[in-house]
Amino acid sequence: MEIAEHIKHLERDGRSLADAAERAGTGAPVPTCPEWQVADLLRHTGAVHRWAARIVSEPVRQPLRTEEAPELSGAELIAWFREGHARLVEVLSAAPADLECWAFLEGDAPLAFWARRQAHETAIHRMDAESALGEAFSPAGAALAEDGVDELLTRFHVRPWSRVRTEGAPRVLRVRATDTGAVWTATVSSGPLAVTRTDEGPADCELAAPAEWLYPALWNRLPLEEAVVTGDASLARLWVETAVI
Repeated sequence: MEIAEHIKHLERDGRSLADAAERAGTGAPVPTCPEWQVADLLRHTGAVHRWAARIVSEPVRQPLRTEEAPELSGAELIAWFREGHARLVEVLSAAPADLECWAFLEGDAPLAFWARRQAHETAIHRMDAESALGEAFSPAGAALAEDGVDELLTRFHVRPWSRVRTEGAPRVLRVRATDTGAVWTATVSSGPLAVTRTDEGPADCELAAPAEWLYPALWNRLPLEEAVVTGDASLARLWVETAVI
């Protein structure tokens, strides 16, 4: 996906997140994040938005921690979230293509990284806000969903801290987006995942579903056990138990 497309999704999903939070109320529980209320969701996502905006706008070239969100609630907290979200959209839209700043995942140029990461950060947490309403998630769009699965598999879980590991002989987990045709093959071992965009070779387990479903399911926002699982279902259970970010 292009940077402009990621920013468009970021803008849309941030507004939808705030709207859902306003409807649910900041004291409502968030079923997809059982320890959180909507206020916690807004503080977390709002702090991440401000953190990303600062890194891109200054620009920051060294690792930077997020700052604590203010202890606001109700309408004040929602307004604070909207302000930070709008600032992030503005900063990313104005940033130069050759931006040089710190990024914590490898594989993309800094501006492309931050636009992509914040689009998916916001889309997943928009789903969390919708879960507080007891509603089905509004569509992410197949293109964003496929891109989100790709980021999760090829950027996050290839890092050393990923807990998706197994002892003994390596095992192969295949993820197939039936609506877009995208396929990922992940080798699960005692180290980080090794992921390729291919369907070549045998797989111990395959998860085949539309990208729009795989996206929240692989982020553990839907029960993965309901996916169309072929082969060794224990690999799907391993994902549910260990793929926590």
